[in-house]
Order: sequence, then C-alpha cells, then structure tokens
Amino acid sequence: MQFFEELQWRNILHDFIPGAKEATESRMCTAYIGFDPTAPSMTIGNYVQIMALTLWQNCGHKPIVLMGGATGRVGDPSGKDKERELKTTEELDRNVQFQMKQMEKFLEFGKSGNRALMRNNLDFYSDMNILEFLRNVGKTLTVNYMMSKDSVKNRLDSGLSFTEFSYQLLQSYDFQVLYEKEKCHFQMGGSDQWGNITSGVEFIRRNLSGSKAYAITTKLLTKSDGKKFGKSEEGNIWLDPELTSPYQFYQFWINADDNDVPRLTRYFTLKGRNEIETMESDLKDNPRAIKEILAEEITKRVHSEEDFSAVKEVSEIIFNKKLDTQSLQAMSSTSLNMVSKEIPSFTIPIDKIASTIKLEDLCTKETEIFSSLSEFRRAVKGNAISINKNKLTDQEQTVSVENLLTGNHMFIENGKKNKYMLIFK
Repeated sequence: MQFFEELQWRNILHDFIPGAKEATESRMCTAYIGFDPTAPSMTIGNYVQIMALTLWQNCGHKPIVLMGGATGRVGDPSGKDKERELKTTEELDRNVQFQMKQMEKFLEFGKSGNRALMRNNLDFYSDMNILEFLRNVGKTLTVNYMMSKDSVKNRLDSGLSFTEFSYQLLQSYDFQVLYEKEKCHFQMGGSDQWGNITSGVEFIRRNLSGSKAYAITTKLLTKSDGKKFGKSEEGNIWLDPELTSPYQFYQFWINADDNDVPRLTRYFTLKGRNEIETMESDLKDNPRAIKEILAEEITKRVHSEEDFSAVKEVSEIIFNKKLDTQSLQAMSSTSLNMVSKEIPSFTIPIDKIASTIKLEDLCTKETEIFSSLSEFRRAVKGNAISINKNKLTDQEQTVSVENLLTGNHMFIENGKKNKYMLIFK
C-alpha cells in the first residue's frame, strides 16, 4: 500500500499539509520525527512514532530519526500545563546515547536506498552563538505567529518562559537543516505537534524561496477510558528490559482492555492487511487470542525471540500448577532471572551454600520467607513447602550447590500462592 493508504487503513492519520499525499505517490521521499531524550529510555509512548517511521520505510520511503540533544535542553511546552524541570546536560547526553542504541533495533540502517539515518540536533547548534541564533533563526517567525499556536496559547495563563517559548524556533530550524542537508521534505509527529511542525513548514517557506515542505500528524493513541497510552498502574512501560522486564512488557498487552484491541492491533502490528482482517474476523469473539498474537509479535520485535521464550517459561512457573521438577530444571538462567523480578526474591552469598546449609536457616535467617522457625516447621508438617517443585517432608533437610537450578537459583513455594526465588551469588 501507499503510505497514506496504510495510515488510513490503520485509522491513525490525523492531519497533513495539502499536496503531501500526492508527493509520496510518485517518488521516494524523506521524513523525520524528533525524539527528545528527557527519559533514560524510550517508552511505548515513543514507539507510537517509531511505528510511523517503520511504516514510512516499509512503504519505500527514507526515515530520519532526529535525537533532541539540543531541544531536550530547552523543553517542549506542547501538552504541558506547567514549565518542565530541566535535566542536566550530562543526563541528557547519556539518554541520547542510550536511546540511539535502542533505535537501531527498530529501523533498517543498512545500505539500502531508503536506509534510515540518525541525527542529533545538538550538532546543528554547537557552533552557533546566541547572536547568530537571534539573527538567523529568531527573525524568521513573528511573535504573533508563534503565539497563535496552541502549545503557546494554552500556557499563557499558567506562565511560559522564554526558554520554552523558543522551542518552536528550534524545531523549525531543525526542519530547515534537514531539508537542506538531507533533502527531507516531510516532518511527522503526533497530533499535539501540529503547531510546531507547521511552524517548520512556514519557516522553510520564508527562508528557502520556492521550497515546499510538508507536515503529517498521527492521532494520539489513548485507551478506551481516555487515559494516556503507554502507562500501566505501575508507571511507564519502557523499552529497556532493565526498567520494564520482557515479562511485564508482554503482560501489558495481554492485560489491555478488550475495547482497545482493534486500535492497538492496527497501530502496532506489521502483519499484512489481509492477514489482520482475516484474524479480526475469525477471532472477533476472542479478543484474548488477538492480544496474545499481538503481544508475541511486539515482544519479539522490541526484545527478542529468546526473551519471548523466557516470558512463556516465566508464565509456566508463576501460573502452571502442574509444572514438574523436570520442566523447571530445563529452564534457562534468563527465564529464572526474569521470574525473580516478578516474585519476592532474595540474593544470598554463594558461600552460604558452599557445603550444606539447613533449609530452615535459609528460610528464616537468610531470608524472610518465614518469620520464625516454628512457622517454618508448621508449614513442613502441613506439607506446604516445595523446593524446586519437590515437596519438603524433613524439617532437618539440608541443601547444597547441587540443589541449585542453573548453578545459582532455588525456587521455593509455601502453599499454592506464595512463591519465592533465591539467587546465590
């Protein structure tokens, strides 16, 4: 499909400058989206725009990822009801480097004709002093024009610093630099960026005689309850496995509201139109099955095949009551480490188990699984404790390194619901 047809089928196209659709139908075009490094990692909220660039590239066009090393130092007032708290330059630089590595997973940066490019807008300003900025950038757009944008108008009552007011100029100049250096005629973003993007179109019109630039925006993705997409009850859903484990990431999609399934599927799948429409028809009464298909696809894409396999094994440990010792012993260290993030876990020095140690000491002194020795012994008498899926019958049972899974894990259960992971290091 053509790019605009793709967006319309997915029901994510919000608005565009007249002529944009026709321009994309006759030749390969270049578009960019900016990402400000105000967080330590990309989130699922960012992935909405990553998908726009992915679809752009899949339709034969050239994407540019513009990391906001400069704009992140200023702060975008769009969608904010108060002034942002500025991050330190060291933190922003660290975030830029980390997010650039993350982005390399999602687009094709190889040698093909429409290979993706990565740029940092800090490079656009590193040799520009304040007087040059005011003369060459600040003179292009009038204050009246800039104040007509919602990102500014909506902040006039609560207050807007000159720093954030100038963000619109920076984003506009970014567009011009990419237009001149990379022949980038399109800027894309969420619908809340329409004002900033169209300012860039006007900036280019005024400064580059006879040039034509285009704006394309996508709908902001919200949940059926109106809440912002990309967050769970615990907070942001990160694309970094250290901040949101692959298991938690997978569960985010599985636990999505059934009413959100159609729009989430259209926005985030890379399956073909016929395949998706067939799936939607065949499984229209089984939203859980559709969520499982989407969760598998996007978990593999954002993380890896190995992580998805580990996710399934984690589910086995946490939810499968029939899991046996042999199956548990066959699981990988990756899976067991992932489990340790989802259930109460304790890290214990490996020398504690170098020879042997009484299990009662592990459960009462080295950990807080049981509050007292008497509580532990009552649980043993009640046949409630399992070690690596083996029922414990002897109160004096000892364990050693030979009892560890993958050389450093031990899985303890107290009854059907209380599960613990011991990690020996």
